[in-house]
Amino acid sequence: MTPGLLFALGAMLLFGVGDLIYKRAAAAGIGAAQFVMLQAWAFAPSINLYAWLTGTLDVHWSAAWGSLAGLFSLVAFYNFARSLKDGAVSTNAPIFRLNFTLTAALAIVLLGETFTIAKAGALACALVAVWLLLAEPGAARGQIKLASLTRVLIATVAMAFANLSYKIGLTQGAVPETMVAAQAWSFSSLATLLCFVQERRLRLTPWAWTYSAPAAFALLVAFVLLLHGLALGPASVLVPVAQMSFVFTAIVGALAFHEKLNARKRIGLVVAIAALGLFAVS
Repeated sequence: MTPGLLFALGAMLLFGVGDLIYKRAAAAGIGAAQFVMLQAWAFAPSINLYAWLTGTLDVHWSAAWGSLAGLFSLVAFYNFARSLKDGAVSTNAPIFRLNFTLTAALAIVLLGETFTIAKAGALACALVAVWLLLAEPGAARGQIKLASLTRVLIATVAMAFANLSYKIGLTQGAVPETMVAAQAWSFSSLATLLCFVQERRLRLTPWAWTYSAPAAFALLVAFVLLLHGLALGPASVLVPVAQMSFVFTAIVGALAFHEKLNARKRIGLVVAIAALGLFAVS
């Protein structure tokens, strides 16, 4: 089994929980900028308290890669959200999910990670699963506007570099919890500034915390698990596994929220499971 795979699988499940909370918050009418800001406010002090209590808050220059990951993450999520104003989610979501393929390519080229037949097959299956599960057949697409396409491509590249930053920081000796803490403060500060610049004030909806706080907890555990996995194994395997949270989301959506699980999505789930199996042996 690939070293760190169990950590990546745990991260995948928790990222999936976060995705579900995002969906419920959006359905409840909570603004994206405010939701992300409140989530960051809960995330940053929580991870720092956890790292301090567990003795894993080790401030070192290598942890600066976590701050860089926070910057890349904000660029990614902001541009993805903006891309949806002029583009269809059925088109842009699959494109954004493909960031894990770029992460794998960067890890292989820049970090010298191995490229095996099993890994190639796993990445191919993951790509097919993304297309089957996220690209809804018959969804209204229309022409892809250049501005929307540009933003979602920027988001995809930025997310890949965020993932790469995690791995580089860990290889230079950073402690996973400290990396996540550095990312949190960078992301939190920039998200607050962005929200203030956009709205000219900090407008808070009290009941928004009922969604943002659980999302922050889910993502906190997910990031800690992912970075512990990356400390043990290759980014070209573990990042794609963690990014396949859409598998968990699709299953829970069908069981808990009675979302339609048609033949296309069923095939997508089977292909995704095959991808996970190949990642396990690659």
